[in-house]
Amino acid sequence: MATTYKTPGVYVEEIPLLPPSVAEVETAIPAFIGYTQNISYNGASLQYNPVRIKSLKEYEQIFGFAENTLFTTTGTATGIKIKKAAGVFSFDAAIDDPYAALKFRMYYCLQLYFANGGGPCYIVSAGQTGAAVAVDKTLLTNALAAVQKEDEPTILLFTDAVTLTVAADYYGLYTAALAQAAFLQDRVVLIDPYVAVADKGKKAFGDIATAFRTAIGVNNLSYGAAYYPWLQTSINYFSNESKQLIVSGTGVTTADFPATAVLRDDTNTANSIYHINSDLYNYITQQTNLFSVILPPAAAIAGVYASVDNTRGVWKAPANVSLNLVSAPMVKIDDSDQEDMNVTSTGKSVNAIRAFSGKGVLVWGARTLAGNDNEWRYISVRRFFNMVEESVKNSTQPFVFEPNDGNTWAKVRGMIANFLILQWRAGALQGAKPEDAFFVHVGLGETMTSLDILEGRLIVEVGMAVVRPAEFIILRFSHKMVQS
Repeated sequence: MATTYKTPGVYVEEIPLLPPSVAEVETAIPAFIGYTQNISYNGASLQYNPVRIKSLKEYEQIFGFAENTLFTTTGTATGIKIKKAAGVFSFDAAIDDPYAALKFRMYYCLQLYFANGGGPCYIVSAGQTGAAVAVDKTLLTNALAAVQKEDEPTILLFTDAVTLTVAADYYGLYTAALAQAAFLQDRVVLIDPYVAVADKGKKAFGDIATAFRTAIGVNNLSYGAAYYPWLQTSINYFSNESKQLIVSGTGVTTADFPATAVLRDDTNTANSIYHINSDLYNYITQQTNLFSVILPPAAAIAGVYASVDNTRGVWKAPANVSLNLVSAPMVKIDDSDQEDMNVTSTGKSVNAIRAFSGKGVLVWGARTLAGNDNEWRYISVRRFFNMVEESVKNSTQPFVFEPNDGNTWAKVRGMIANFLILQWRAGALQGAKPEDAFFVHVGLGETMTSLDILEGRLIVEVGMAVVRPAEFIILRFSHKMVQS
């Protein structure tokens, strides 16, 4: 800065010598879009207001829990009906599986996310849960629009869209999310192929493949990744025991428990099975705990992305990783089943989740929906480019309105090159030397014309040789002839 000295004295000038640097942005910050128990907190509305959280406990404090699950026996809408014969209690009929009544999955998805290595994330509430509330595409679309204004999220997923009964509405949300990701160029979309609630996640991929690939369209495919099948988790249904009704049936008298009791109520022990008959309480809870939540895989995959990014790097393919809190995939997939999922003429690859003996349930694919695109075939390549683009974009902001001359070009070139050298050393870029791994071009006659400079455009070209996963490991064996 030019300084005019007029008064005699000593002047101190600080001369910047250190070069500017690129700060790497966060790579695994998902935005969970769905319904929440609470839509206000400390007097402020949560609806369409993305909130950043770091733990499940923080989610519970702000957004609440899952909707209460009421277990019932067949033909008894009020609760669990108990009968008694020869002094032994049993259920009057089989306990109904609560899966069909499950509409809202946000809380369960968060449990699965954090269990699989998830960290900070955004919650975008589309509305409040409730028995009379129906999942609405319009509200979810509004919530999607709200997250567009947030710069930090890098992954988009819907937790409650699976409850929509019209597949076209369901895929309409995902095509809109893909359009947002392509427009912003800083996020990807995790997609769960649509399975009707009545199918309970048990639909062979071949039965839904054509519908999925047709409905998802052909636009912005490199910004999306699909995973299948749904997952049988070890997460129990959330149930408020003080609201869980226990109804007396054949052979039960008021001496056993009132005609209508609850499972546990510490404030009113007179109708609490826990206080009246602890053996019966343990029997009921043991049987209800046999039911666990079935979830689409996107939340678990988001956790895997975060875990792999933290332990290896965003450039590492998030695959060959086991899933926590998952007991089995809802559909068993073998090599022949996966062929059309992974490589198809439409290019719309779907990553398989498979159970392997002695290994557990593994993510067994790392492709984007653009499976036939040599540039954007792998999700790790897409996400690495997103990270570099966003990091460099943020770091070049200070150069806006700087002189468009050789000094500025040298600073920008050096800043980006230094950042990419660090990525190369970490293993993200392939090449024996940095110049084999990337290039950074900027300057008159190189990336800009005189007209570009006159019109205020500073153009930088960056090329990177990103490492790609060894998806097919081929071992070749042959017989060696005896030589001695």
